[in-house]
Amino acid sequence: MRDSWLLFKRSLSDFWKTFRRNRMGLIGATLVISAVFVALFAPLLTPYAPALVIRDEAGRGLTYAPPTVHAPLGTDDAGHDVWSQLVYGARVSLMVGFLAGFIAMFVGSFFGILAGYFGGWVDTLLMRITDVLLVIPDLPLMLVLVATLRQMDLKISPLTVLILVIGLLYWTSTARLVRSQVLSIKERQFVARARAIGAGHVHIIRKHIIPQIMPLIVANTVLILSTAILIESGLAFLGLGDPTQPSWGTMLNFAFDRNAISNGAWWFYLPPGLAIVWVSLGCVLLGNVLEEMLNPRLNGHHLEGEAKIVEMRANHG
Repeated sequence: MRDSWLLFKRSLSDFWKTFRRNRMGLIGATLVISAVFVALFAPLLTPYAPALVIRDEAGRGLTYAPPTVHAPLGTDDAGHDVWSQLVYGARVSLMVGFLAGFIAMFVGSFFGILAGYFGGWVDTLLMRITDVLLVIPDLPLMLVLVATLRQMDLKISPLTVLILVIGLLYWTSTARLVRSQVLSIKERQFVARARAIGAGHVHIIRKHIIPQIMPLIVANTVLILSTAILIESGLAFLGLGDPTQPSWGTMLNFAFDRNAISNGAWWFYLPPGLAIVWVSLGCVLLGNVLEEMLNPRLNGHHLEGEAKIVEMRANHG
């Protein structure tokens, strides 16, 4: 246990030394962390609630008021503070994106490991399912599923529906990536020796396969987060979000429905659009750098130190 902990600390230290020299990776991490910070501390960053109407001295709502000191991003057509909607909307957009991304990562990794490790009819069945989902256009399928689930009145919140639909449709790329890696790893010597000494399938997958592919899964998950956030924003913009909870996509939907462009209220639609770009760009930059560093096919080596340790553990049972 002590040796494993020391190895983990040393690997983490080596990773940070390499990562901090990559400017694009640092920029991506800064963009993502700043967005998460805004979401976590939203109540401290604005004195207004998203649904609070800001009124003038006569008690009338300030509709489409331009940015001021008290309302740094102005107000919408109902007098709501746009800045408060933006920071509280970060919570909804990031929550949907992150949860949907993690569901896609878990489902894709699970199917990819099963297909790559067992092969045969298991591989054929799972990969044919993957191929079918890859062929069907994503957006029309999601629109149909979200609309159908809402009509069924299953007592599920609109945000939960979005999370499940996005997560259960965007696992296919992860499954293919993980499968290809497992196909390579399961042929290595330390896996063959583990089988020779009587290790079962669950033990081999848990102790020898998953540790080898985990860095690749982490890097791919960051890229999936970007896609999930974009999809959530797109569906919310089309009116499939939860109108009672502000998200960046819902803000854009309200801005276009209420003629913010024709009224010249750029502060209503531009900030949520830039926020989506901010987080998506951060995830893409961070994910690409992590994939470069952690994907053995891209960085030109196979984490030989870890493989040797896993092989030694297999030799000693």
